[in-house]
Amino acid sequence: MKYNPNEIEAKWQKYWADNKTFAAENNSAKPKHYVLDMFPYPSGAGLHVGHPLGYIASDVYSRFKRHQGFNVLHPMGYDSFGLPAEQYAIQTGQRPEDTTRVNIDGGVDKEGNQIAGYRKQLDKIGFSFDWDREVRTSNPDYYKHTQWIFIQLFNSWYNKNSDKAEDISTLISIFEKEGNANVNAVCDDNIEAFSSEEWNAFAKEKQEKILLQYRLTYLAETEVNWCPGLGTVLANDEIINGVSERGGFPVVRKKMTQWSMRISAYAERLLQGLNDIDWSESIKESQRNWIGKSVGAMVTFKVRSQELEVRSEELQIDVFTTRPDTIFGVTFMTLAPEHELVAQITTPEQKEAVEAYIEKTAKRSERERMADVKTISGVFTGAYAEHPFTKEAIPVWIGDYVLAGYGTGAVMAVPCGDERDYAFANFFKGTNGMPPIKNIFDKDISEAAFGTKEGFQLVDSDFLNGLNYKTGTQKVIEELTKINQGYGKVNYRLRDAVFSRQRYWGEPFPVYYVNGLPQMIDAQHLPIILPEVEKYLPTEDGLPPLGNAAVWAWDTVQNKVVNTDLVDNTTIFLLELNTMPGWAGSSWYWMRYMDAGNENEFASAEALKYWESVDLYIGGSEHATGHLLYSRFWNKFLKDKGFAPTEEPFKKLINQGMILGTSAFVYRLEGTNTFVSKNKIEGQSVQPIHADVSMVNSSDELDIEAFKNWREDYKDAEFILDENGKYIVGREVEKMSKSKYNVVTPDNICAEYGADTLRLYEMFLGPLEQAKPWNTAGISGVFGFLKKLWRLYFDDNGLIVNNDEPTKDNLKSLHKTIKKVSEDIENFSFNTSVSQFMICVNELSSQNCHSRAILEPLAIVISSYAPHIAEELWLALKDLKIEELKDYKGISQEPFPVFEEKHLVESEKEYPVSFNGKMRFTINLPLDLTKEQIEEIVMKDERTQKQLDGRTPNKVIIVPGKIINLVG
Repeated sequence: MKYNPNEIEAKWQKYWADNKTFAAENNSAKPKHYVLDMFPYPSGAGLHVGHPLGYIASDVYSRFKRHQGFNVLHPMGYDSFGLPAEQYAIQTGQRPEDTTRVNIDGGVDKEGNQIAGYRKQLDKIGFSFDWDREVRTSNPDYYKHTQWIFIQLFNSWYNKNSDKAEDISTLISIFEKEGNANVNAVCDDNIEAFSSEEWNAFAKEKQEKILLQYRLTYLAETEVNWCPGLGTVLANDEIINGVSERGGFPVVRKKMTQWSMRISAYAERLLQGLNDIDWSESIKESQRNWIGKSVGAMVTFKVRSQELEVRSEELQIDVFTTRPDTIFGVTFMTLAPEHELVAQITTPEQKEAVEAYIEKTAKRSERERMADVKTISGVFTGAYAEHPFTKEAIPVWIGDYVLAGYGTGAVMAVPCGDERDYAFANFFKGTNGMPPIKNIFDKDISEAAFGTKEGFQLVDSDFLNGLNYKTGTQKVIEELTKINQGYGKVNYRLRDAVFSRQRYWGEPFPVYYVNGLPQMIDAQHLPIILPEVEKYLPTEDGLPPLGNAAVWAWDTVQNKVVNTDLVDNTTIFLLELNTMPGWAGSSWYWMRYMDAGNENEFASAEALKYWESVDLYIGGSEHATGHLLYSRFWNKFLKDKGFAPTEEPFKKLINQGMILGTSAFVYRLEGTNTFVSKNKIEGQSVQPIHADVSMVNSSDELDIEAFKNWREDYKDAEFILDENGKYIVGREVEKMSKSKYNVVTPDNICAEYGADTLRLYEMFLGPLEQAKPWNTAGISGVFGFLKKLWRLYFDDNGLIVNNDEPTKDNLKSLHKTIKKVSEDIENFSFNTSVSQFMICVNELSSQNCHSRAILEPLAIVISSYAPHIAEELWLALKDLKIEELKDYKGISQEPFPVFEEKHLVESEKEYPVSFNGKMRFTINLPLDLTKEQIEEIVMKDERTQKQLDGRTPNKVIIVPGKIINLVG
């Protein structure tokens, strides 16, 4: 009976699906364990072998936890809103919902492309997902809850006194009773104070505008990354080297009225929460740096006119600094090029240079500007500010190393104490607006700035002379407070998140506008469903794609979406034209899995209480400052509002490494259509070109005919071959990508070798968290291992398992494996488990072991990694027929074998017996013998007598458990 993976795997995949083998219960008496993968965006390209790496690891762990008696929730779904589907819709005219559905379910799209389908690809790998809980973020029954959460955010404010989000009604109540003078909230800057009498007298419209300054989601004019080529705003992590990640279009900075999320309200809690979760230190550090907590002071510098003597009482520059003790070292000031004051203070003489610099800077993303620490650039505005203590004139510059969104968008430059300011001052030394560097330290700064906070005394610093960093900081904050030009402050780099996108394929906002002010649609009328549009591009007058919708207005009487032509701004109003960003649906999806079928709420209180949070989360580290931060923010907000049961969503996080592709290159002679074999290139000018790896065999030989038929421009190509008449390609390890033609699909591997082979091989490649190259040639060894495992149970005639008592060696091999595999899974060291399986099967094969007492527990131990073969072995061991089974949960519910230490305790030792230090033979002896007993046995052994030849040794050296040596 031969091992036939295709037949076995199809049978068990159907059985699991039909019988809902892996369905989790919401009210089980078993302890719960929630294992989650970051859900994929379903692209048309489908899965390649790199994608399932994390899914296989989480599946191994989920199956192991079931063996341990846990009620395991292991769901899967799709992050199905996104820019790629919209771009494809623009190119082909296909509806994004249609292409997204085909990408998930498989089939043929309207372009005639055969799409494998994510669901079918995932099913072929044998994952133990609870598919009844599948979510798709683009489905209205899902995004109605995303819209509901948005409304909750809109109707909330952050109370610093209670350190949590509260309903906006409590803020209104305070305003009505006492105004806003004593309100301690996270809100917009520079809010005007008002009394309760004034509030109650304000028109409703003015009250709504004021409330927008406090709400956790709000409308504001914001500096954004605008991509004209895509017609939308992009997040920082969607931009690479100044161009869009999708399509490579230029990105510029511009101001737009956008929805924003007040994530900054949660900065300190996001920071402190990192201490309570089991994540890698590198991810935690990424978030700490992104949040960027700084302790310092706010300082106000009043702006002078260019005549210097006259001060403008209207304008001031607010600066946050972590070094207020260095205030007497301020040599110049630098504003972000996009700072709102730049246009107001720039002198006519400097206007042209300033505007040119601003235009140039707008083409660089914030992330690019932050990363570039080498380039020095800037322009003097011609304006001056006034020092708060000395009243000296301080020149004001603009420079792209200052960001409008960080702090106040302005810095007080102290070159003697900051390397970047020092480099800037020296670069522009002697130019208009750059005075000599002031030194306020008792240190030499002729070669570099003195940037430390220890080991100095302040000089030339008026009332700070002789003080150090700590005492100087305290003193200057006191003095700034006295003159009403500063105060102590904690600042965060974390900025509020822009929440609008000028796209079609995203969650619609449940918002309509009355007199330009946003109004929320009542939750009972959700979802507000995406309308049909003819074109997915912005309108001719620059409105987002939803501006093309004919039916996109809200009727406040009928409470439904109606034709846009009916807008009368009395009872029918235009709906929001922007859509939510890609991270909206992924910021709460783990809670939906807890109660995915609930039609009334995103999850019931009972389900949330039972599952609480995710016990293990596996996904890529590239989401450190995007999804993983936004998810923590939304979870904390929902906790404040009484919906989420825990402060943190993900207890433990593991970031899987990337499986890299091994690309193939052909080499074309420059200016020709002739290709040279790699080993014939020397001395010739060639152009390396990616070739599809499917045309290259394991010996790196190119299938020339396949290559010529691959592309029209290669059909007449000529080839210079090696001495064996072969064309040898070059190889290079790169990211696996369709554009590099190095993609290997799991479908092909499953078809040829089986899913169990794929699963074992991916785990065998190396540590989960490391990047590793894919090599299809190596998979045959794993396939051979599974065939060898099969032969322990079957020969050509059928099952050969017997009821023989296992030997000590049999038990030792088994229990070494039980111990190693259980420890490895708990430690996520999956690759070494596979090695142990191979060792165990080799040992049992050489021991000729077919004992049921060994092979039954072995099948359970290996089943987490290779579930299909394990199920088939278990069925045979129990003499069951699959067609007769009912309510059978299979091997997945069997208890994991218990490791028994006694089977690894050695009872015998193979001693080397030496004569005058030279080993002559070995002898097996029980380990519990005394030295005297060992000596007696050895001396009586025939081989000893032969070696001694009648002599009596002078000395017998015995170390129990180690050596025997006869001397003399």
